Amino acid sequence: MTPDSRHNERLSRALSSLRGLALGDALGSQFFVPANYPALQSGTLPPGGWQWTDDTEMACSVVAVVGSHGAIDQDALAASFAQRHDFDRGYGPAVNRMLRLIRQEGADWRTLASEMFNGQGSWGNGAAMRVAPLGAWYAGEPEMAAEQAELSAYTTHQHREGVVGAVAVAAAAALVADADGPKDPGTLLEGVIGLVPRSAVQAGLRRARDMLDYADVATVAAVLGCGRRTSAHDTVPFALWVAARHLGEYEKAFWATARAGGDVDTTCAIVGGIVAAHPDGAPPADWLERSEALPEWVPAV
Repeated sequence: MTPDSRHNERLSRALSSLRGLALGDALGSQFFVPANYPALQSGTLPPGGWQWTDDTEMACSVVAVVGSHGAIDQDALAASFAQRHDFDRGYGPAVNRMLRLIRQEGADWRTLASEMFNGQGSWGNGAAMRVAPLGAWYAGEPEMAAEQAELSAYTTHQHREGVVGAVAVAAAAALVADADGPKDPGTLLEGVIGLVPRSAVQAGLRRARDMLDYADVATVAAVLGCGRRTSAHDTVPFALWVAARHLGEYEKAFWATARAGGDVDTTCAIVGGIVAAHPDGAPPADWLERSEALPEWVPAV
C-alpha cells in the first residue's frame, strides 16, 4: 500500500464516522424542540433540514487537521476551532470566549484552556463529542487513537475527566472501525476500559459493561447519566453502552440514544460517530439527505 492510498483509506474511514456524527448531532438536536417530542416517542422523523451544532463544527476541524498533518497538531487544531467558530452553533459560554480571544486577540490556547473553571480545566463532554472520526482514522490502532485523542482534548479541555472522555470515545471508534476488531459489546467495552486511566469515566464504563444485559434504556441512563450535567463522566459511559449494543445498527442506536433524553445532540453525535465507524454502520441514505451537508472546507478523498 502506497502512502497516498493509506492516507486516503484513513481519511475515508474518518469521513464515514464524521457523517454519522453530524447526522446524530443534527437529528438529535431536533428533539430539543417540544413540537418534535411526539415524533421521538413514535420513532418517526421530524421535518427535514436538520442543522448540526458545535459538535459537528469542531469534529470537522479534527478531521481537517488530521487529514492535513497526518496526526493532531495542537496549534493547528486550536487555530481551526477559532477560525471556524460560529457563535450560533450552540457553543458553551466558556468555549465561546476562548475561541473569540484566540481569533481576535491571538491569545494562547494553552493559557486559556488551563485557566478554565478556576484553573481546574473543563471536564465537559466537548472533547469527547468531536473525536470519534479521529478514532476511525486510527482503525486497529486504539493505543495511537487514545494518545492522539488526549492531544486533541487538551486544546480546550484540560481536566482529567474531560481528557479521559475523549480518549474513551476515540479508542472505541478505533476498535469498532477495525474489520478484525471486537465482535461483541463486552469485548469492546473491556478494550476501552483497558486503555483509559482510573477516573470517573472509567468507573462509569465499568458500570456500563456490567449493565450490558439490561434492556431498559431509561434505567441505564438513570444509572450512568445521559449528559444532563454535560460532563464527560455523565455522558461517555452511556454513549458507549448504546454504541456497543448496536454495532452496525445506526437507526436502532440513534433512537435508543435520543429517547434517553439529556444532552441529546451530543450523545447522538458520539454514538453516531462510533457506530458509523463500523464497516456495516453507515447511516440511512434518506436520513443523510435531510441533514445539513458538511462544510466545503472538510477534506474529501
